[in-house]
Amino acid sequence: MFDKILIANRGEIAVRIIRACREMGIKTVAVYSEADKDSLHTLLADEAVCIGPASSTQSYLNMERILTATVAMKADAIHPGFGFLSENARFADLCKKCNITFIGPDADIITKMGNKSEARKTMIEAGVPVVPGGKEAVHQVGEAKAMAEKIGFPVMIKASSGGGGKGMRISRGVEDFEGNFKNAQMESVKGFSDDTMYIEKCIEKPRHIEIQILGDQYGNVIHLGERDCSIQRRHQKVLEESPSAAISEELRSRMGEVAVCAAKAVGYVNAGTIEFLLDKDKNFYFMEMNTRIQVEHPVTEMVTGLDLIKEQIRIAAGEPLGVSQKDIIIRGHAIECRINAENPAKNFMPCPGVIKNVHVPGGNGIRIDTHIYSSYQVPANYDSMLMKLIVHGKDRKEAISKMRSALGELIIEGIETNVDFQFDILSHESYQNGDVDTDFIPKYFPDYVR
Repeated sequence: MFDKILIANRGEIAVRIIRACREMGIKTVAVYSEADKDSLHTLLADEAVCIGPASSTQSYLNMERILTATVAMKADAIHPGFGFLSENARFADLCKKCNITFIGPDADIITKMGNKSEARKTMIEAGVPVVPGGKEAVHQVGEAKAMAEKIGFPVMIKASSGGGGKGMRISRGVEDFEGNFKNAQMESVKGFSDDTMYIEKCIEKPRHIEIQILGDQYGNVIHLGERDCSIQRRHQKVLEESPSAAISEELRSRMGEVAVCAAKAVGYVNAGTIEFLLDKDKNFYFMEMNTRIQVEHPVTEMVTGLDLIKEQIRIAAGEPLGVSQKDIIIRGHAIECRINAENPAKNFMPCPGVIKNVHVPGGNGIRIDTHIYSSYQVPANYDSMLMKLIVHGKDRKEAISKMRSALGELIIEGIETNVDFQFDILSHESYQNGDVDTDFIPKYFPDYVR
């Protein structure tokens, strides 16, 4: 087992990893930018190192500074969390060359599954159902338009290297295709330095269902059930839950088997997520694979009883999985709300500033993952997420009631947040009935979608 782990991240996920390490008896090193010198993760870690200015390119994305800090602090592993360098194949490769364990999959797997067109081809070869679409990636608008006409509108235009909804547009006909393609491609170049695109059939009003998997270095792979991530705004997840109200035991088993098959097809090691689209007829299609821990991992932890961060660390240390598929039992229902420093009424405008007062809810089945505290300065340089509020109930109805109660008790003063917006979602009749898809927010909250 590792003696010391450096956490190459910030915010609530850095705090989450530090706590898991402390429980395992592993020392931790926090890295921080000048803007994060007072962040909670720097105070909780055994050691902390400043790695640069507020700009993420000069700090949390600066591979050389992070690796230098790792060597200087004599850490033997790096946990990248999510975002930043977590799915950067070059960084994973550099860690290996520096004899530092990267807590995640190997660089070649990150490369293969990070490129969406390559991942799609890999899944087709493995017999995993994929959304109908072009077999090859495209760069030119004319070639892409011809492919779209062959597939049949509406189509989804996607960046091969994309993520988080960036470089993605829906085209409903020839008339709007060129503009959407160019805009998506421009966003891809800006965000990922890659103009490679691919075209696939647009599945209308699907559910976004993802399967959590764990794989060790000995070929053992299991799945931990599904998460329903259908409540989204501009392809950005807002609220997640597990299990999904739309998934039967039979379908869960089938999707889980396909996810395990997909992971084994690429020799996947560590925690990962296979994302699917589920149509109204319960047909499911592979969308992408995330080769890291995800923001919404706590809902899976709540219904399975497993600590996914600890599992990541054990796998990276060379231990075999401590559980088999028959040991995985889904108990109750969990919901996670992402609490952000943003104003939903002003197009979700980020709202950095000083938090004057915080009161968090408590009680049976309520969990808070956060890095904020009273007088904390929310920086303007990073993602606006302040905390994850997670609840667990005996069933979905109880989980919804518990989340509404928790949101009603949560107080964050001094800045704008999306707490009221989350409460409105939980209170909506269609959400409470489990009648949701990826168009839920545009359909029922059109004033918030601009």
